[in-house]
Amino acid sequence: MIRGPQRTVRHLRRYREIAHVLIGHGLGELVDLVELQPHLGLPRRLVRRWREEAPPLSPPERLRLALEELGPTFIKLGQVLSTRPDLVPPAYIAELTKLQDAVPPDPWAPIQQQIEAELGGATAELFVTIDHNPIAAASLAQVHGAILHDGAEVVVKVQRPGIEETIEVDLEILQDAAELLEGRVSLVRLYDLPEIVRGFAATLRTELDFFREGHNADRFRESFAEEPYLYVPEIHWDLTTCRVLVMERIRGIKIDDVKGLERAGYDRRRVAALAARMVVKEVLEDGFFHADPHPGNFFVMPGEVIGAMDFGMVGRIGGRLRADLTRLYVAVVRMDERSMVDQLIRMGAIVEDVDRRALETDLAVLMDRYYGLPLKAIRARQVMQEVRPIAFRHHMRLPSQLWLLGKTLAMVEGVGLKLDPDFDFFAFSRPYLRRFLLQMVVGQDRGARLIQTGGDWSHFLTVLPRIGSHLLAQAERGDLRLSLEHRGLGRALDRLDRTANRISVSVLLAALIVGLALVIPAFDLTEEIGLGTVLVVAGFVGVSLLGLWLIFSIWRSRR
Repeated sequence: MIRGPQRTVRHLRRYREIAHVLIGHGLGELVDLVELQPHLGLPRRLVRRWREEAPPLSPPERLRLALEELGPTFIKLGQVLSTRPDLVPPAYIAELTKLQDAVPPDPWAPIQQQIEAELGGATAELFVTIDHNPIAAASLAQVHGAILHDGAEVVVKVQRPGIEETIEVDLEILQDAAELLEGRVSLVRLYDLPEIVRGFAATLRTELDFFREGHNADRFRESFAEEPYLYVPEIHWDLTTCRVLVMERIRGIKIDDVKGLERAGYDRRRVAALAARMVVKEVLEDGFFHADPHPGNFFVMPGEVIGAMDFGMVGRIGGRLRADLTRLYVAVVRMDERSMVDQLIRMGAIVEDVDRRALETDLAVLMDRYYGLPLKAIRARQVMQEVRPIAFRHHMRLPSQLWLLGKTLAMVEGVGLKLDPDFDFFAFSRPYLRRFLLQMVVGQDRGARLIQTGGDWSHFLTVLPRIGSHLLAQAERGDLRLSLEHRGLGRALDRLDRTANRISVSVLLAALIVGLALVIPAFDLTEEIGLGTVLVVAGFVGVSLLGLWLIFSIWRSRR
């Protein structure tokens, strides 16, 4: 497991820490699975203890607690796994969704040093005031309130000092474990676990880049420029780097604070409707959605405007994937499980040799539960919970963005139901879905396409008479020839020619060997060297050289 000179003492220390935490939470079988114990010299009493007395908790609970204790990388890993029911059994999904990302804040001194090192100046020069006590603290960063010299209120998001180095070590350890498990656990081979870890590493590194988070906020602001119900705070780019983000501070009532909204006189049903409208537009129109819509990231401001924050985690649904989802939705509406399976195969979500009958049966049973129900009686969270065991049982490999989208919809629906018991998320999606279906048929940029197509046809009709008459004249004279070129055929013929030559040489070599064997007895090689002896020796040397050349040629071609 621990291999190569690149594994530093720090890595070994982290390996030991991970092993201690896993064993302490009764997960020592994971330590055995990746063969950590022989390399780390763990005390035998510690290893013996987990085998004899495991904590009185379920395995999913023990895993969640272990991930929380292991820190930011593993907390984020658990949160990602909670959106992948194709990888993790339903019981673990339910527990991993409870992972908490709130940790005690760092002292002010190292945070101040981080700000000053990134922004190139003293905090007293950069801000009129900055609160030493954070507004919020998470595993990757913490947020402080501040006031700029122009009087603007801002929040300063600061990456925890040293967190990048810690995460890089953990990612290397996870990559090692994934590569080892791939060769040991048959189920892992179905999902390419090392590639999943590489994708997770890329996602986590992106979340550490606050510069990109600022650009995400700008993109949301541009997308909703014509929608007055959503407000995205401004980014102060002159005070933003990849480790420090300074953003306009917005104030309002948390979107799930029902009593607070009522005291302020806000219409809860309208707020729920606006939240649903925001998500539907993000998914079906923009293909770019806020992937962490928990209530702490959304505030209701005067005029029932929703203010959004924290754009570090976003999801992307490309045009092709949206079209695939729409076709899948049509198959669901038609209650056609065969079309659903066909569409899932086209999407690459399941392999073609899947047990179609079993999968179609599971899908039919699932759809029968909702047959005849009004849309407002169908809950996205409940549907997701029932889809998860099917996905796990049939090894579905849906894009991770879809599971992230499902989690996002479930969270928004939960907030909507809290604000409005009659909240119907699907009702808000229908107009957007019809519009998207229309775009699929006629094209979103149909005007530009018609102009381009018209120009192409105009050019084609202009040159058609000239080219057509020229071709007909050639055909009439018998000069029209059809030329076919097979790309790559020359290389194949060369290889075939070399193979034939090698076979010919082999046959010739065999004939010479047989001939020498028949000729040698006719000569007395013990007599004085004569012409016959020279010919025999020369023939033997020639045959030997020819054989050596043939062996070398075959060896070189295999190399």
